[in-house]
Amino acid sequence: MIFFGDGTGIPATWRGSEEEAIRWGIGWPRHDVSPWIPLLARATSHVGFCLTYASTFMHPFYTARLLNSLDHVTGGRIAFNVITSTRRADAANYGFDELMEHDLRYDRMEEFIDVCKALWDSVKPGAFVWERQSGMVAEPGKVAPINHAGRFFKVRGPLNVVPSPQGRPVLIQAGSSSRGIKASAHFADHVFASSQALNLRQRHRRELDAALVAAGRDPQSVGILWGISLIVAESAAEAASRKESLLRMVPRGEAVGAYLAHNAGYDFSKLPVRFTLKEVNDQITASNASPVGFVHQLANEIGAETEITREEFFEHGLKSATAYDRTVAGTADEVADYMEEVFEATGSRGGFMFAHPVATPRDLLSVVDFLVPELRRRGRFRDAYEGRTLMENLAG
Repeated sequence: MIFFGDGTGIPATWRGSEEEAIRWGIGWPRHDVSPWIPLLARATSHVGFCLTYASTFMHPFYTARLLNSLDHVTGGRIAFNVITSTRRADAANYGFDELMEHDLRYDRMEEFIDVCKALWDSVKPGAFVWERQSGMVAEPGKVAPINHAGRFFKVRGPLNVVPSPQGRPVLIQAGSSSRGIKASAHFADHVFASSQALNLRQRHRRELDAALVAAGRDPQSVGILWGISLIVAESAAEAASRKESLLRMVPRGEAVGAYLAHNAGYDFSKLPVRFTLKEVNDQITASNASPVGFVHQLANEIGAETEITREEFFEHGLKSATAYDRTVAGTADEVADYMEEVFEATGSRGGFMFAHPVATPRDLLSVVDFLVPELRRRGRFRDAYEGRTLMENLAG
């Protein structure tokens, strides 16, 4: 599938201004992808499409109806990435002065999806009879209101649509905090997780499995899609050289700061000359932004109590913004070895999602030209895609 991450605000966390984001194109422009998906679906037959909306801001009735319609248009190829959003620019566009409390966002998310699922089920399969002679359209006994009255939403229903090919979209969720993992266990078909150290991936899988068991679900039924950034080349030396070039693809200084601040929900322009990562992450957590974002991951790498300077922090930030520090570079054989190791060691049950913030057309096409044949040779690739043509169109 093509996974469309999304956001609805121009980043303004850095110094309380959109200026740097506008100048450097950070997180914008971003159109709503829902009108574009039908066009892509017409040009493909096997590729799925995953779009992203924040349950913190959207209403479940509108969202359920839209996704039902897109599932019809694509012939059953829609997935829904449900997020809570820690981005202050997005929240401000929906009337929030501050971010909603962290765990409360997930409470709302769970109710949001419960309502969506009830709406998708409010018109039963086979409800529509379309009898020309009598003029009867559907059987009333197979269509019913949901009469939901909860903490966040009040929705009568039913959904005024024909059931979609899948019945409901594939549900994907990316929470990695303890509360986020609990939400994944509540409803997700697959979990999207960012690239991180192997032991942290293994811990995520263990915690997810435990949460799934507690929710009465089979852990084998839910896969984790690990985000992965790849550079594949004919030689290891060429791959290493292309990886080094990543550090020149994003402007240093305030562009990096604005990018980090937007995604963390914290203004890093206020950092002191020297500080520990624990101090900063405690402030991030207290502000209801993500407690397991970039600062948390860096703390796991170099130590939460390690004192660093602003300059050192932004050097690490540059590597994060370009995905340098989590990019796997090598020959097709080397990259495939890495992917197999991670897949087996983490109990993924899902696979990988190619997620490179500064991928070039060459990077995209090298995955098709070099890596896909190697994965296919190993029996590790599901061969139902319009590979090179699709990638060439994206790269173009």
